[in-house]
Amino acid sequence: MMDADARDFRVGDVLSIACPFTPTRVEQGVTWDNVSVRWPWWEIDSESDFFDWNGVVALGVDTGECVAPDVQAELFRTEPPPQHLKAGDICRVGVPPTVVHVTAVDHHDPPLETGWLPRPRQTVAVLRRGVSYREFPDGSHLDGSGYTIHPDDGIPFGFELLMRPYAHLDLGDEVADATGRAWRFDGPWEWTPFDGEPVGTGPGWPLVLLTRAGAPCSIEQAEAVAASTVNGSHQETVRDWMSLTEASPTP
Repeated sequence: MMDADARDFRVGDVLSIACPFTPTRVEQGVTWDNVSVRWPWWEIDSESDFFDWNGVVALGVDTGECVAPDVQAELFRTEPPPQHLKAGDICRVGVPPTVVHVTAVDHHDPPLETGWLPRPRQTVAVLRRGVSYREFPDGSHLDGSGYTIHPDDGIPFGFELLMRPYAHLDLGDEVADATGRAWRFDGPWEWTPFDGEPVGTGPGWPLVLLTRAGAPCSIEQAEAVAASTVNGSHQETVRDWMSLTEASPTP
């Protein structure tokens, strides 16, 4: 499990995410595509200059018919399901263990003003297993990135890291591959060859770490990268990731 006080997320991470089901109340009834509930984990930010949040959150509802992008990305569920609820009912809201992959990570300093407290310092976008960015229309406000969570905003999420492609590389690392080709690593799907030629099938394993944070790497760092890429290939890593996520990598 990730340390709750030092959560580290990276694009490409495959996670199991969950949130304990917590009692709440249905507000404003249930429509064809959402159910509105009193949110049990946030407080209204009375000092917000831009947002006037009323304490209610609308959750996407899967009706089994045409599924909107919002619903397709929704993580939270109610117990009992929305079709059995009406305004004023007591229910529980939470996230059952769900496999997702990270599509974007942003940090906020100062913390993001959202209308609720605590104000988050980090935003992580995820897509559920079986859903790829390509399945979202260009006009969707989700823009293919998926469902947005703030790991430090008071919701008691639990995270288990299932896979991190190229876990022994840091963003910005420079490496040489088995063919002698030099690359910059900016994420598992963001490899930039220094020769200006097309990426092709990606870097050939094993990899030799050249620099980290713009400086020559240590022997220990180089050994860790070499050991982690001695077997397999870039394409095999992609296939393993796609098998686990049932999705396509996000560019």
